[in-house]
Amino acid sequence: MKKRHEQKLVILSIGLMIAFSIPISLLFNSEKEISGYPMILIYLFFIWMVSIIISFVIVKKYNE
Repeated sequence: MKKRHEQKLVILSIGLMIAFSIPISLLFNSEKEISGYPMILIYLFFIWMVSIIISFVIVKKYNE
């Protein structure tokens, strides 16, 4: 894997650290619910799913 693709994964990791930080996560800690699930759970699982998809695309597309 080339250096620039590794850098993309590092940037993704830094973005995830920011997205999963307590102050950002608590922005979604509200009384609202979607299909009976609290917003914070929807947020955490959505960010987790998006990060897996982005990681998969980077590794699959640029694996050399």
